[in-house]
Amino acid sequence: MNNKIIKNQVSPREQYSRNMMGVALMAIGMFLFCTVDTQAKLLTNSLNPIQIVWLRQCGLLFGVLILLFIRGTKILETNHLKLQILRGTIVVISPVCFVSALIFVPLADAVAVTFVSPFFVVILAVLFLREKIGIHRWSAIIIGFLGTIIIIRPGLGVVNPAIFLVLIAAALFSVRQVISRYLSQSDNTVTTITYTALVGSFWLSFALPFIWKWPDSSTEFILILSITILAAFAEICVIKALELAEATLLGPVHYTLIIWGVFYGFIIFNQVPDFWTWIGTIVIVCCGLYTMYREKLASAKASK
Repeated sequence: MNNKIIKNQVSPREQYSRNMMGVALMAIGMFLFCTVDTQAKLLTNSLNPIQIVWLRQCGLLFGVLILLFIRGTKILETNHLKLQILRGTIVVISPVCFVSALIFVPLADAVAVTFVSPFFVVILAVLFLREKIGIHRWSAIIIGFLGTIIIIRPGLGVVNPAIFLVLIAAALFSVRQVISRYLSQSDNTVTTITYTALVGSFWLSFALPFIWKWPDSSTEFILILSITILAAFAEICVIKALELAEATLLGPVHYTLIIWGVFYGFIIFNQVPDFWTWIGTIVIVCCGLYTMYREKLASAKASK
């Protein structure tokens, strides 16, 4: 049953409870994702980024295999097989770029640059989904990208060039989101999740024989186990949050990542963002929030 229909059938009080639960689950998901990224950065000292991303996929893959056993191959039925495969491929390239960047880039800086993702989504939606946006959102996009330039400061040698891998990861994540938006018109969420796990794990497994390294210590083993479990729980939290509450309400919660990025960066890596990184982050966050606000206004206008 369509999620919008379900929401229209509940009382305002019940919908408020659902919204708050959705916000709470999204916040937990963001915390878990940043925890996973922190552990991934620790593991980059000894493991290849591709292996780390494969380990992240294992939790989701395990859940999907159980789902296939219970519900059968019916959940694999799709109207857009090529798009599902493309999305599943992008899902693993993006984190490989991000984790590779973490070898050289402070965690908080990397998290801050990923905040440009909503702007990429808007641009791609205009180009491929033929969505129309006004001067307000275009202005927010341009200013938001200027915020990214402030953080990266190309040509000054302040930030490691690997930060551009984060920018690529954010762009690919945006492509994934736009494809998801298109697929949601015909395919079930469960189907998309299933292809995400199967296709991503399939591609990553090709490289494993060449880069695999067994953990050298109990600490590495614990980190690997933690990444596998927490990444799966994070995915579940975000998916459930999107089922309970509107995306426009949940969007700002994404920016809580910077809190945990700074916290982990300081506590574990003794890294603190500099002044210009903070300025760029504030610019991006403000523009991102404004973009979401304008999108909410546009959706409300279209529904009348």
